[in-house]
Amino acid sequence: MPHPTPPNAASQLAMFDVRAFFEKALVFGVQHGILDQTRLDAIANDAPKGMVQIARYFGSEFLRPEIEKAKDRIINLVSLNLELLSGGDLAQAAQALREHSFMSRSKAASDMLKALIVMPQNTHFGMNEYGGFGDKHIPQLAKWSLCSLGEYQAELAKRQQVANVMQAAIWLAEPMGLNADDLEEAGCDAEAVIRTAMLAGATQQTQWPDWVAFQKMVASLRTSGAKKAITLNVPKSLPVSSKAAVDAVLASVQADLPKILDATLTPQKLFNQTPSFMGRYFWLEDGLSEVDHFDRQASAAWHKATAGHNDDSSLLTLFLCIAAGSPGKTLLSEKTAATLVRKIRKSGLNPALAQQFIAEHAPVQHQGDYLRMWRSFVEDAQTTLESDHDYKLHDALALLRRECNVSD
Repeated sequence: MPHPTPPNAASQLAMFDVRAFFEKALVFGVQHGILDQTRLDAIANDAPKGMVQIARYFGSEFLRPEIEKAKDRIINLVSLNLELLSGGDLAQAAQALREHSFMSRSKAASDMLKALIVMPQNTHFGMNEYGGFGDKHIPQLAKWSLCSLGEYQAELAKRQQVANVMQAAIWLAEPMGLNADDLEEAGCDAEAVIRTAMLAGATQQTQWPDWVAFQKMVASLRTSGAKKAITLNVPKSLPVSSKAAVDAVLASVQADLPKILDATLTPQKLFNQTPSFMGRYFWLEDGLSEVDHFDRQASAAWHKATAGHNDDSSLLTLFLCIAAGSPGKTLLSEKTAATLVRKIRKSGLNPALAQQFIAEHAPVQHQGDYLRMWRSFVEDAQTTLESDHDYKLHDALALLRRECNVSD
């Protein structure tokens, strides 16, 4: 006579039941009168047809190994759908088998996996495929058609988190003039978009910044930060699904603020030359705007230095003063010229300083001519200007009167 089964043995055995969930639901439905013979006959009729269709889709219906694999796939697909719908409740799963055809459960699971496969895997807008499921995705579907419910749910949670971050970035960028296509074309990180949006909100920006505008934002933050603490706010109308993603990125912006507000770091140095900040924030690449900004800055510095004098003598006087490490002037008195020569003979002449000034401030279209003029002058004049033999400065001053602007 067999020994009685312990009270909890049934539940323990259920934990180790390795049958497919579909099979468990089928048996449960028969045992509890949920599935009648008509429904069982329909399942028995649909299953072989479905196996052939799946074998044809993934390979060939004429090869026995493909048919065997198709059997595993269709059972697993139906199991995935039933277990997901029922939450593991066999009674609910059996009722689903009674109310829906076997093939419809397989197709529902297949559609579910196709939707998973085309979800983004990376928050970088340039590193994801866009559009629906296509033939190129079939090998991935072949793999996922044999996955467990746990594997599916884990992957779905991971990809949903990525999608939430990307949707948050799009939601924040659209009111400032950028849509999803713009972000995809720019190939930026969604987190970088969110970080910049937070800074833009703190500085009341209404348009997405290019590099010039981004630098102005940083300058504004530094001015404000010197007076009071910077407040970064998440918009109240942000979709609930995106809130957790934005909160996480917001914390990283808060951690960045000490460096962003550090006036000893230029924006160029911090955002374009510091490895941990490169690509961390996103601005539009607008070469024309940057060139125009550079031209305006250069023009202002050039005009101030030259005082509007662009004749060769005035420019050579200016370049010589800069190369000697003296304040830039376009006109020298006899006394100032003599003092300049003595300084050159004591400390030397550094022509590179003038070359750098020309490269940074002179109008772009004239830089080549100015550099050639300066180099020609240095080649002819440097020996005379630095010579200790001309101790009364006669030759040096004569040279400056001839080439530069020296008043009597």
